[in-house]
Amino acid sequence: MDDDRLMLDDATWARLRRAIAAAKAPAGAPPSLADRDFVEAVLYRARAGCPWRDLPARFGPWGAVYQRFRRWERTGVWLALFAALPADLAAVAELCVDSTVVRAHQHAAGAPKKRGARPRRGSGGAGAA
Repeated sequence: MDDDRLMLDDATWARLRRAIAAAKAPAGAPPSLADRDFVEAVLYRARAGCPWRDLPARFGPWGAVYQRFRRWERTGVWLALFAALPADLAAVAELCVDSTVVRAHQHAAGAPKKRGARPRRGSGGAGAA
């Protein structure tokens, strides 16, 4: 993948890097994928709407990217990032809701109602008098 398709410019990444450094714990082994490339992978997936398995090879193994995404979610890094940069990340917050989170029931597809069924009658109980 060429660098022209990436979403973060240097100025935006500088703001994100400071917020990420403040939000995540310094403990543990350093990951093989840099933070900037990881955030680019998440943004690529949000923009393209692809499954984790379809991430380009440039971002490394999809399973590692997915596990890191889940780990950041579990430890609250994403929430801290959105709290630190609320105006900058408002559009990204809307992108992160996809079909794996929001599902419609099969009957919500907009099909017309069946005809020929008996109309419902009101009960003759309370309120009839």
